[in-house]
Amino acid sequence: MRLTKATKQMMLQLLEERYEGMETALHYNTPFELLIAVILSAQCTDVRVNVITERMFPRYNTPEAILTLGVEGLEEQIRDCGLFRSKAKNIMLTCQILVDDFASQVPGDMNALLRLPGVGRKTANVILSHLFNVPAIAVDTHVFRVANRLRLAVGDTPREVEDQLMQAIPREKWSEAHHWLIWHGRKICKARRPLCTVCPLMESCPSKVVE
Repeated sequence: MRLTKATKQMMLQLLEERYEGMETALHYNTPFELLIAVILSAQCTDVRVNVITERMFPRYNTPEAILTLGVEGLEEQIRDCGLFRSKAKNIMLTCQILVDDFASQVPGDMNALLRLPGVGRKTANVILSHLFNVPAIAVDTHVFRVANRLRLAVGDTPREVEDQLMQAIPREKWSEAHHWLIWHGRKICKARRPLCTVCPLMESCPSKVVE
């Protein structure tokens, strides 16, 4: 089912009205803390990441400080995070690159960010959007699911969905719309049991489930 441009615009307007002003649920105080938190958030809830970073960041919130831990020490810090071994390895490599090549600063360029182990396009878009005010749509599992269900974008890969969302959403709204879709996926359009009967988009949603 293909939706008209007008229907998509109406959906986006309803999402904006519901979630306007919503931001990331990750806790951070510095650009580097956000980078680490987003790397940790892959296949891990923001709630769990916040537990880990609130424990770790008071002592280890710079590339240099994390490097003093070594891989095994960092593994102990993030052991309750999914995929903690691979994340620890990637974070250590990322910290070394930041120290060696970027004066310990988080770069504000997509290509530079993608050089960092553990940083894919989604993470890079989050960093660019939050820290450098670059319009971007980061496609995580919530954005991917909600965009496909609503037919705002229909794609088999995050990049396909990102490209289509950029066509459907005005550029100046990209970063905000990313949050609308995330929060809608968390609160209503859930993976297993979407709460269709309380969804403000129910009437126009092509994937609604009515029990």
